[in-house]
Amino acid sequence: MCRMALSMLIRGGVALLLVAPTLSADSWIPADAPREAVIKLAAKVQRADYEGDRPALKRLYEELTPFTDAPALSARVRYWRGFALWRRVINGFNETGVDLQDVERDLQQALDDFEKAFTKDPAFVDAKVGAVACLGLQAYLNRNDTARMQEFASRTLALLKEAESAAPENPRLRWVRGPIDWNLGPNRDAREAVALATYEKGLELARRQKVTDPLEPSWGEPELLMSLAWLNLNRTTPDIKAAEGYASEALKLVPYWHYVRDILIPQIQKAKGPEPFFFPESPSRHVASNDGGSGDRIRRSCRKCL
Repeated sequence: MCRMALSMLIRGGVALLLVAPTLSADSWIPADAPREAVIKLAAKVQRADYEGDRPALKRLYEELTPFTDAPALSARVRYWRGFALWRRVINGFNETGVDLQDVERDLQQALDDFEKAFTKDPAFVDAKVGAVACLGLQAYLNRNDTARMQEFASRTLALLKEAESAAPENPRLRWVRGPIDWNLGPNRDAREAVALATYEKGLELARRQKVTDPLEPSWGEPELLMSLAWLNLNRTTPDIKAAEGYASEALKLVPYWHYVRDILIPQIQKAKGPEPFFFPESPSRHVASNDGGSGDRIRRSCRKCL
């Protein structure tokens, strides 16, 4: 026999007792509540990344955990969990005293989540993009162990090829490819040219993309602008004006971006000299379409790349 609840209705001054079934707490939760909760958490993850808030990224990773098995959401939840730890690792390169074992644990867990995401949804290329980034960082962290570095590098290149075959115009894939191309080949000038071309093409693609679902990754334009700024600052012959233009536009898109505002722009200012930093028209507005590979060395001078 179901439990009953008594509720009182006042009509015309007369108290009437109504008998109604007691509803469980879940009965009051809208069907789309889990989705809306995940959307809010994903937005918080992205903001915490730009703000360089590593404790928040760890906390938000945990807050996404209850939704990992939610119907129709699991792959995206896994993606944003992986994204939170991946970006926690990247932001850690801007700090001192970060525990390397903690970094390696975060990278492995992020990789696990990305792999689970594209296993659940094989067409979800952005999860492969995240996995490529994590594998590339693992190769870098194991650069003094040739066997392990080659193992991670081989996995990185294989998954990169798979992702590029499935979604060659994914701008986030262009950004993640950067560190790989930046490090491939003996000729630095050639690597720089390839890197520049790929980031420019990625920026063009990012500005053309149309993503309407807030659960789907749509980031990329600010990151590509940042990488173009870093690359121009760190070229064999630096282009300070271009670096300044790209950095200023990235900061316009994300005014609270800790890395660009507090680290990259001061580096550009130092290289520029006593002239004040200004916000010119970005050189990215004149980027020509140029397909190719790109590069951006993994985290030199506290750079936020992958």
